[in-house]
Amino acid sequence: MSQTGNSAKPRTVRDVVFVDGVRTPFGKAGDKGIYAGTRADDLVVKCIRELMRRNPGLPAERVDEVAIAATTQTGDQGLTIGRTAALLAGLPRSVPGFAIDRMCAGAMTAVTTTASGIGFGAYDVVIAGGVEHMGNHPMGVEHMGNHPMGAGADPNPRFMSERIVDPAALNMGNTAENLHDRFPAITKERTDAYAAASQAKLAAAYGKGQIQPDLVPVATMKPGQGWSVNTVDEPPRPGTTVEDLAELRTPFRAHGRVTAGNAAGLNDGATAAVLASAEAAGELGLSVKMRLVSYAFAGVEPEVMGIGPVPATEKALKNAGLGIGDIDLFEINEAFAVQVLSFLDHFGIADDDPRVNRYGGAIAVGHPLASSGVRLMNQLARQFEEDPSVRYGITTMCIGLGMGATVIWENPHHPDYNSYNSYNSETETAVETESKGAAA
Repeated sequence: MSQTGNSAKPRTVRDVVFVDGVRTPFGKAGDKGIYAGTRADDLVVKCIRELMRRNPGLPAERVDEVAIAATTQTGDQGLTIGRTAALLAGLPRSVPGFAIDRMCAGAMTAVTTTASGIGFGAYDVVIAGGVEHMGNHPMGVEHMGNHPMGAGADPNPRFMSERIVDPAALNMGNTAENLHDRFPAITKERTDAYAAASQAKLAAAYGKGQIQPDLVPVATMKPGQGWSVNTVDEPPRPGTTVEDLAELRTPFRAHGRVTAGNAAGLNDGATAAVLASAEAAGELGLSVKMRLVSYAFAGVEPEVMGIGPVPATEKALKNAGLGIGDIDLFEINEAFAVQVLSFLDHFGIADDDPRVNRYGGAIAVGHPLASSGVRLMNQLARQFEEDPSVRYGITTMCIGLGMGATVIWENPHHPDYNSYNSYNSETETAVETESKGAAA
């Protein structure tokens, strides 16, 4: 019991804002990819350094935490990569860091976890992101691989012996085929059409200069080839047609529907973002690109992992007091086209709805697992800036072993944004006054 007679100050939840986000160009995993021979942690360091360069009003000592996600946390993605990346990036040694693993939603979880700390008052400013070097760390859990859990993994034998999950659930390509089984209206023709559109939208966004501002140039060196500076994504295949995709084999099932063309590939890349309390952003003169409204994670049957964004979005909408009709922009990670279409069908959204993945998605740009969540946020933030008529948008993704994640964001450029903040400030003042009165 306290002997001083003092009471702890009352807590109010603070607004959390997305200040800035960057990423490396995404590469193809493997010996021929642009990042063959490059360390994963060096990719993260590039992102952190670029964030600090782009935001000169942020003193390095004001960063309260560095949270970096990786799905395979060994080698150059291990050793508590949030802390090691902070040190390697030249942040003060007083800045702590940690590592996160939620498979594909690693960076998204790094954002929501540290954002919760900001809201609670434990942090003012954080850096959150993710990395996956699938060339250095082959990962069969995603898409085109055969090993169920990646090199060095040791799944508990009870998963099989007690039928906790179907063995097929440990290979994501099989779960995508299962989604086709569950939703027969989602045909291969629809998924191929969606995939071709994703490639076309990404090419158009590149043509308009909408992707490049978020990219950090990365210099790489290969024996016999010398140095290269990588400034664009490697995976895209502009000009891809539905006819091209129809010719691809279906590796997970004879006469199946999932191919390398309507799924994200195996990729290398890193992302990072600065988040802050609204007060700290104002104090330091930092930009405010988005305000976090709510977030949610949900579990589903591992055998149909791709449906995860549906319950996660329903939970996030309920938490925010919003409906799906309030959402004007959707950034959905395209692990598989069938997974995106199952989400759109559930909410009654057309395959070609212009609110969905305006710049294309992972089928075209790539999906370096734990890094992708911040890539979605970067793209949503840029679309908010381009379109002040949009008030709310979401970033959402499916997650291996049967989960989904959704974050809802508000556009600070929308005409009603300031009225919200005015109302919020008045409410907090009233709560503080009431608390002080009660204490007296």
